[in-house]
Amino acid sequence: MKRVVAALEARGLVAGLTHGGSTRCEAAHVVGVDGVELVDEVAHAAGGQPRSVYLGVDPSADGLHVGHLLGVLTLRSFQRHGFRPIALVGGATGLIGDPSGRATERQMLSEEQVQANVRGIQSDLERLLDFDACEVTGSDTHARLVNNADWYKDMSALGFLRDVGKHFRVGAMKSRDSVKSRVDQGLSFTEFSYQILQGYDFLHLYRTMGCRVQVGGSDQWGNIVSGVDLIRRVTGKRDAYGLTIPLLVNSDGTKFGKSAGNAVWLRPDKTSHLEFYQFFLRLADAEVEPLLPKLCGDDLHGDDLAQLVSDHRADLSKRLAQTYLAEHMTALVRGATGLRRAQVATKVLFGASLDDLSAADLLDLGNGTAEVPVVELRRDDVVGKPLASLAVQAKLCKSSSEARRLIASGGLYINNARVAPTKSTTFDPALHAKEGELSVLRAGKRKHAIIHFPH
Repeated sequence: MKRVVAALEARGLVAGLTHGGSTRCEAAHVVGVDGVELVDEVAHAAGGQPRSVYLGVDPSADGLHVGHLLGVLTLRSFQRHGFRPIALVGGATGLIGDPSGRATERQMLSEEQVQANVRGIQSDLERLLDFDACEVTGSDTHARLVNNADWYKDMSALGFLRDVGKHFRVGAMKSRDSVKSRVDQGLSFTEFSYQILQGYDFLHLYRTMGCRVQVGGSDQWGNIVSGVDLIRRVTGKRDAYGLTIPLLVNSDGTKFGKSAGNAVWLRPDKTSHLEFYQFFLRLADAEVEPLLPKLCGDDLHGDDLAQLVSDHRADLSKRLAQTYLAEHMTALVRGATGLRRAQVATKVLFGASLDDLSAADLLDLGNGTAEVPVVELRRDDVVGKPLASLAVQAKLCKSSSEARRLIASGGLYINNARVAPTKSTTFDPALHAKEGELSVLRAGKRKHAIIHFPH
């Protein structure tokens, strides 16, 4: 535990840490790295079960977005240090909605919607966590996905209030930031009770899976503390811990997520490879440096990290840090194929040279992304014909006269090379087609088409 908390703190991934049964928010270097109590208790308190750590995921959507990355990557780091990561999807609590970090009440979801969302979230988690038995450490550190609907479905309201509710004090519940920030605007009893349910989730995993650590965003501090406190009250032990991580926020400080309308999703059917890659590539210099250790710290650290930052600062125009982050995260989340498609799309759409791209690269791009459609044309219909005619057949221009005006203004490009407006150019596969079978046509800055001429 000492090593993983130290590693996370060095990456800037520790916002707060409870100390045993204490529910004070303290810096990790005070109690986590130098404190023997945390190390020994978490290492041995699980009664022979694998050391476990859990993260709760709200199933309010059918997938995860980049706002979830810090939490999931924290689980990934724990797994690399020999812990079993548990992802708890709130199939039950998702029917209520967590008020943390919210100015308004969440929209209620049906049970069918929640279950569909749980399936989508599991698919995303499998991209980042190892759900197979870990042979490297020789221990049972494979990730587990649990759904709190499984233990709430047969529990009665009277039984829950009698066995769990009696351990909570209204004064302490009202003092949570997630409650205080909403009281004046209106907070339903349903949302007010959310912290009791999340607290019981921790107790349940503590009892059934030997889980001693809960991680969550810094806005989850009150809910996590509720679980730590409940375990202490019920068991009399002080061997459960909470660790909070910073939120991924925009440059204006607002939380990044779907509710703000700016979500970049982990799944390619919700956010294309290009959009995912470009999200990181477009980060401002002030934003990218802190994210390098947070998002890439398992693989980039020490001298390598310092060298990258130094090279980046030496020439900010090269955007070396943004490029590394975009490539690392896209490869991690979307795989090698997704990264390649994003890189090809970036070159095609932003006017870079296509000399090092093959026809197969471009065709794969067209088949794998909606940004650049593929248009199939017969070679006999275009060879020796004016490029203006090709622009019309590719549906980039409505008429030949419009295409000629576009060429005259210098706005038509083939394979990202401007078509000279001073002469009438006809299409020649040897000059204009990659490997004689494929061309990229662009009208202005935004309209693209991949023209395929099958042999």
